[in-house]
Amino acid sequence: MTVWLNSGLVDDAHAVVSVFDRGLTVGDGVFETLKVVAGQPFAVTRHLRRLSDSARGLGLDAPDLDLIRKAISEVVAADAESLGPLARVRITYTAGPSPLGSSRGDGPPTLIVAVSPSAPWPATTAIATVPWRRNEHSAVAGLKTTAYADNVVALARAKQLGASEAILANTAGDVCEGTGSNIFVVRDGVATTPPLSSGALPGITRELVLEWTAATEGVVSMADLGNADEVFLTSSTRDLHPVHSVDGRTLVAPGPVTASIAAAFELRSREGIDP
Repeated sequence: MTVWLNSGLVDDAHAVVSVFDRGLTVGDGVFETLKVVAGQPFAVTRHLRRLSDSARGLGLDAPDLDLIRKAISEVVAADAESLGPLARVRITYTAGPSPLGSSRGDGPPTLIVAVSPSAPWPATTAIATVPWRRNEHSAVAGLKTTAYADNVVALARAKQLGASEAILANTAGDVCEGTGSNIFVVRDGVATTPPLSSGALPGITRELVLEWTAATEGVVSMADLGNADEVFLTSSTRDLHPVHSVDGRTLVAPGPVTASIAAAFELRSREGIDP
């Protein structure tokens, strides 16, 4: 595969960064993942806006968004024949190489843009709640950073339980999000997702669902999740993913509300590649 590293394309075998890069040593970086459909990256403008917001939240230099657009276009074009109908682009932007320790140096940031084929998710999925909590008061709450160890551990637990996603509460004990997705809970015909004040990441698909449908934001208790009529996840690679099992409790998936929202999302998504 071909990778964009800093200022141009390189073969992935030669795409190397310093062992002192802060994205590696302390997770001091941000990232975005975009779906690519038939060679067209989706919602690039929204993803780049969130990348900039995350970088600003970490105190990183502002990324060059025009350069990143060029990088996305070129890596997708370079590997077009091998990508198939569905792929993903990953943008990684770090503080760059610095001396060991927590303080940053004055080196330039590192930019990596890579693409790989994707397989479709199954039609429905299972989720599991895990005992660890998101800290909605954290300095990096709501930022999409490369410090992902919490997510790795939580997702591994979910997979041990036969689920594809782990759902975390926040310190208040309310539902927050998944390790790589936002969650919507349907009760009494209304789809509700936790507010950003819960500590949840401002997901791009979540944002579009809220704009395009009657879904709403609101505090979701763990009891609400346990008693939900329907549940679905949203993410850039899942789109809307109906949930058929929550901690082993079987749900109809997709339920009528989920199916209606999914249909509306698909219809609006077809109207433009960069909504």
